[in-house]
Amino acid sequence: MQVHRSDDADSERASDALIDGDVVLVTGTARAALRHRDFRVFWSGVFASNIGTWMQNVLLGAYGLKLTGSATYVGLLAFAQLGPLLFLSTVSGVLADTLDRRRMLITAQLVQLVLALVLAGLALGDHPSPVAIFFCVLAIGIANSMSGPGMSAIMPSLVPREDLSGAVALLSVQMNLSRVIGPLIAALIYSRVGASPVFAINALTYLFAVCSLMIARYPRRVGAMITERGVARLLSGFRVAMADRLVRLILCVVFTFSFISLNFISFMSVLAVEHYDIAPKSTGYGFLYACFGLGAASGAVSVGSVFAHRSKAVMVRPGLVAFAVLLALFGVLHVKEASFPVAFVLGYAYFLVITSLSTVLQEHVENAVRGRVMALWIMGFGGAVGVGALVWGPVAHRSIGALLVVGAAWALVLAAICKPSRLVSEVRHA
Repeated sequence: MQVHRSDDADSERASDALIDGDVVLVTGTARAALRHRDFRVFWSGVFASNIGTWMQNVLLGAYGLKLTGSATYVGLLAFAQLGPLLFLSTVSGVLADTLDRRRMLITAQLVQLVLALVLAGLALGDHPSPVAIFFCVLAIGIANSMSGPGMSAIMPSLVPREDLSGAVALLSVQMNLSRVIGPLIAALIYSRVGASPVFAINALTYLFAVCSLMIARYPRRVGAMITERGVARLLSGFRVAMADRLVRLILCVVFTFSFISLNFISFMSVLAVEHYDIAPKSTGYGFLYACFGLGAASGAVSVGSVFAHRSKAVMVRPGLVAFAVLLALFGVLHVKEASFPVAFVLGYAYFLVITSLSTVLQEHVENAVRGRVMALWIMGFGGAVGVGALVWGPVAHRSIGALLVVGAAWALVLAAICKPSRLVSEVRHA
């Protein structure tokens, strides 16, 4: 046990005691992560900002379908939102490990704020240009890709290592609760006054993220020494991943899972119309997406509470099997009333898998390379979904059900690959 502690550490401990009421907390749980002041500040600001982000993200699919009547255009908008994560996250990851993270992240948030206001202006017109909307969304996606790796990289510095599992789970919870709250608010506003106010509200929510980044205390620079230059410097994250068996395995699973099995998320509006007769411009559509998001949030909460001290590597395989079965069911159902509970349980299985994999990865990587490694995670988790939307758009236009069945089949393949013994072996020997 350490006898000498810094003044900051003593202050933090005193603050934790007041917040926790001197109740003994179990390390690694979500509640234990919340006792840390800087994590609470960061988590709250990002949560509020993400509510606005998901208001816009979910609405764009419904808005694009109403504007053009084309599933292919919906796929293009999804690519514009997430595709840049695949191509630019490596650049952002290098910058996050070498530049002032606070300045970089705040700048990215402010750029997205301005662009969201531009999008709101475009949507005010009686006949908005689909091309202009696509390029505006693409610009927002590019700005977002420059902040994602940095956001992921600073999070582990906000909590001690023993509480990292709970922190990862809570970040997953806030992202998915924002998927619940955001779509419901967006559907309510969109069905009454149109899309433009939704985009404008999203712009204002970026201020919450800016404030949290300014207030929270975290290392602004990590002093990473990247010896490569030019293209090799940008690809240094791939070098780090290829040299580490655990990182390589997790990233391959996440990339292919996102590209093949998660593409249905981009076409939720198409699925709602064709299978469940739910109009995109309705509260019913918002509720369907909210059920999916609430299930995902529940899965993340389970990882940081019920399963806090269970091996995350062991949880991946059954989670993938459950996801495969539920996704296939979601793809063949045509009963509106059944779609909501199935969406909930599907979301639960989805984020049980994602949060478990993310926790294993975050606990494994060192801080000096975290920005570059998490950039690759974001490429797989977000960017691959965007590119998948572009590739799978024509398939969704012909048969959205077939697309979901293909995704379910690939999830079963990944379940076979992710044997618990193999993941544990990778963790021990990486």
